[in-house]
Amino acid sequence: MSMAQDGLPPLREVIATHGLHARKSLGQNFLLDLNLTSKIARRAGALDQCDVLEVGPGPGGLTRALLMEGARKVVAIERDERCLPALEQVSAAYPGRLEVIHGDALEINPLDHLSPPVRIVANLPYNVGTELLVRWLTPETWPPYWQSLTLMFQKEVAQRIVAAPGSKAYGRLSVLAQWRTEARIAFELPPQAFTPPPKVTSAVVHLERLETPRFPANARNLSRIVALAFGQRRKMLRASLKSLGPDVESRIAEAGIEPTQRAEQLSVEDFCRLSNRLLPD
Repeated sequence: MSMAQDGLPPLREVIATHGLHARKSLGQNFLLDLNLTSKIARRAGALDQCDVLEVGPGPGGLTRALLMEGARKVVAIERDERCLPALEQVSAAYPGRLEVIHGDALEINPLDHLSPPVRIVANLPYNVGTELLVRWLTPETWPPYWQSLTLMFQKEVAQRIVAAPGSKAYGRLSVLAQWRTEARIAFELPPQAFTPPPKVTSAVVHLERLETPRFPANARNLSRIVALAFGQRRKMLRASLKSLGPDVESRIAEAGIEPTQRAEQLSVEDFCRLSNRLLPD
């Protein structure tokens, strides 16, 4: 049996031993190249003073890279019980540094298991990735418990996170991410880096939190306005926001915005002004 540099079997062997074919229903695509997982771990920044939250570790490729790169502790949330024995093996190789929580990341509050500073690093399952990102970007209080997010998405989702106003990709994720973080695409990964290969290119996005949001706004209200405006992105704002009251058109104008504009024409600052005007606290 050959060993990888951390003294554990190569991931292909781990997958074969535990019968871990990736499941489409769980949005799984396993990243097996430890050079690539190490690249993701390094992109997250210095980990030796940090706890790391990982969602959807699967057979543990990225988990192993995070531990090899010196993470103080990794808390990994895995829904697929088939992966737990493989993660136990990693845990045994790094005593006291890996805690595996079996369950659904959308239902688990990991805060009891983490000590700040915290970085979140994950090859997110496709079916929950966007939802988790929105939750991490819109907590009630800011700054949040995490310092940074280093996340893998389908490339088109990554492009939405960093898109500029006026572009096709610009939307809800762009506004929420750019309001409170410095977001950039770190690098792309080709389909053949994964097992099974997805049909699309993937990209790793790194989001560094800002200590205060770029413009004042209430997170819940802003999320609501942005969701309404982009929910019908072909419509003018006066139409997409009309559910907010009969005088919505005049209030949009009072925020210094043309009611005939469409959502993708508005900057992050415009959305914050609009939110404060249409949904005052």
